[in-house]
Amino acid sequence: MPILRTLQPGDEVSLEAFLLQHTDTSMFLRSNWRAAGLLDQGARFQGTYIAAYIDEAIVAVAAHFWNGAIVVQAPVYLPEVVQAVVAQSGRAISGISGPAAQVEATKNILGFSNRPTQLDKPEILFSLALRDLQIPEALALVKVQCRLPHPDELELLTEWCAAFSVETLGQKDTPSLITASRLVIEARQATAMHWVLVAGDTPVAYSAFNASLPDIVQIGGVWTPPALRGKGYAKSVVAGSLLAARSQGVKRAILFTGDNNQAAQAVYQGIGFLPTGEKYGLVLFEEIQA
Repeated sequence: MPILRTLQPGDEVSLEAFLLQHTDTSMFLRSNWRAAGLLDQGARFQGTYIAAYIDEAIVAVAAHFWNGAIVVQAPVYLPEVVQAVVAQSGRAISGISGPAAQVEATKNILGFSNRPTQLDKPEILFSLALRDLQIPEALALVKVQCRLPHPDELELLTEWCAAFSVETLGQKDTPSLITASRLVIEARQATAMHWVLVAGDTPVAYSAFNASLPDIVQIGGVWTPPALRGKGYAKSVVAGSLLAARSQGVKRAILFTGDNNQAAQAVYQGIGFLPTGEKYGLVLFEEIQA
């Protein structure tokens, strides 16, 4: 049987060594510990991490983050690390993410198989080596520009962020969603982790990195207002964000999108993304539950 440990400062090297064996499905885990460390004081990106060790090497990990999300990377000993991290964190559970089969198993482990969800589906993982990025013509010819948002655009982007959450994540359009979306946009602005595409002076599309590492970034939150779709803006904003990442030495990009979202798949494949063959699981529950 493994030894279970709560990870602490000093455990970063062994955690990273394990997660690098599962790079494409470990972006949230890798990005969050780098952003906020391994102590859990409830701040943004912080979480409690439980690892299973065999012969002093990590073979499984589960984390329970500040926002209630459980993130798993546990090809073995999944029940052990999941049950331990929930007991240790004492935190309510808002969702689960990780490799699709592990996410489905985690629902069963927690007894949440019949709990109502806003979102519960395996997503297709796509990957792109940034040297192979295909630049849309409109971006190459500077017919549109991709840049960090200006402060006076943040309120519009807050509305877009909320609209994305309603359309893509199944969330309800409430005042609290606007408040939460504003915090997300402000945090992305502070870390320069999002981009707006403008045609002339008019914002027309948006993209963000929801996980960022020196070698690889993960795209999330891509949004074009419905009235502006079909004009290639999504391709340009994602490509523009990746050009910025490539200029900083990033080598690869990852994203995931729904099996049935043919429009999004066409956008991403149109700039060079290819399916990895893996599925990523994402579950968001309707009500946070302790």
